[in-house]
Amino acid sequence: FLQKPAAEEDWFRYTSTSAKLFSLSVFQQALNRGIAAVKEDAVEMLASYGLAYSLMKFFTGPMSDFKNVGLVFVNSKRDRTKAVLCMVVAGAVAAVFHTLIAYSDLGYYIINKLHHVDESVGSKTRRAFLYLAAFPFMDAMAWTHAGILLKHKYSFLVGCASISDVIAQVVFVAILLHSHLECREPLLIPILSLYMGALVRCTTLCLGYYRNIHDVIPDRSGPEMGGEATIRKMLSFWWPLALILATQRISRPIVNLFVSRDLGGSSAATEAVAILTATYPVGHMPYGWLTEIRAVYPAFDKNNPSNKLVNTNSTVTATHIKKFTFVCMALSLTLCFVMFWTPNVSEKILVDIIGVDFAFAELCVVPLRIFSFFPVPVTVRAHLTGWLMTLKKTFVLAPSSVLRIIVLITSLIVLPYLGVHGATLGVGSLLAGFVGESTMVAIAACYVYRKQKKKRNENETAAEGEDSAMTDMPHTEEMTDIVEMREENE
Repeated sequence: FLQKPAAEEDWFRYTSTSAKLFSLSVFQQALNRGIAAVKEDAVEMLASYGLAYSLMKFFTGPMSDFKNVGLVFVNSKRDRTKAVLCMVVAGAVAAVFHTLIAYSDLGYYIINKLHHVDESVGSKTRRAFLYLAAFPFMDAMAWTHAGILLKHKYSFLVGCASISDVIAQVVFVAILLHSHLECREPLLIPILSLYMGALVRCTTLCLGYYRNIHDVIPDRSGPEMGGEATIRKMLSFWWPLALILATQRISRPIVNLFVSRDLGGSSAATEAVAILTATYPVGHMPYGWLTEIRAVYPAFDKNNPSNKLVNTNSTVTATHIKKFTFVCMALSLTLCFVMFWTPNVSEKILVDIIGVDFAFAELCVVPLRIFSFFPVPVTVRAHLTGWLMTLKKTFVLAPSSVLRIIVLITSLIVLPYLGVHGATLGVGSLLAGFVGESTMVAIAACYVYRKQKKKRNENETAAEGEDSAMTDMPHTEEMTDIVEMREENE
């Protein structure tokens, strides 16, 4: 499916952004290693950081989808200013929520009461959540500029920024492990490393934008670019995507909540949440990058007026994109089964990379094997979402987020009666939620496709009617001859 050199160059440059999500999975393992290295209360620290990080991702998740607004809508400096303004406001709101949860009774109820964790884990979680208050703003700025760079095919730069993010975090984890923080405040080791990585990524993307794009794009968008984007259009396009990602992010805290309550807030509950914290990044690593497939359609589709701004000799068609999607899914499935079903491989990853003991790693094997089936629904959802983004029909995606939560909660309630508990309950319910969401996205895509086909048929019928009407009318010369003949007869 790579037919011409120009198309090959664009594809390989674009798919390098897959390294971005792969590296984001790796960095979580590095941060977990920073906690697990503190042997005293390592499980409790993992549980506290896992709860705080999953709640934080609920706030930052919707912002990361503003990358798609930059990809589809930002065609001028004015459009970029509007997008950045939206993200500044969103980051400020997220910071306020972080502070409220850290200091108010609302946070005590959400973390201590709902999750049935003890006072020690609850206080550490709220403290970690306060430390993460500024992260949503930095993350939002980075994602906005990432979308603009992807529109102009600078995906290699986006991938490099994310890899630099990972490298910075790993380096700072190693440095901070030799500082006094290991004894005084171990939670600051992964959190400060997270901030340093985000700072490197945000700086790289902003500098890349100013160096390569800022002087190229116009001050305002003309009619040939689809007109100037308004904040209302951006938000109308963004909110369904944000809702979907918010439900994905909140799924993890919901899973932690039900798993913890199912085990009665005992030491087994803390252990189960710690297992989930350790297995999420490892299980996410082989398939997480598949979500980037949804950006392929908007970046390469020639029916998108905003792509006229970007000079490319690529001849990518819908068939190419489908074949590319299938190859990516097959690669991800292969990675999953090699990593999680080959004996002792997953345990070795957990022991050598995260730093947990072997007994703890053995408890993670079954949840990781369930992750092997995630690539199929994730690929279907990403491929169809990209197509709907190109048509700017994202509003039909909103019901899928509702169905995901319904299926997730139903699974978390029903599976314990079937003897499924702990981390296995959590990951199995997540898989059920993914399948439900992907099914609804497929239904929405079929609905839009049928409407598009019906509209196309109506246009063709109308065009045929106009042609036949023109054919039935005599030509101008024939009409002149008829008039002359009548005059002669008279």
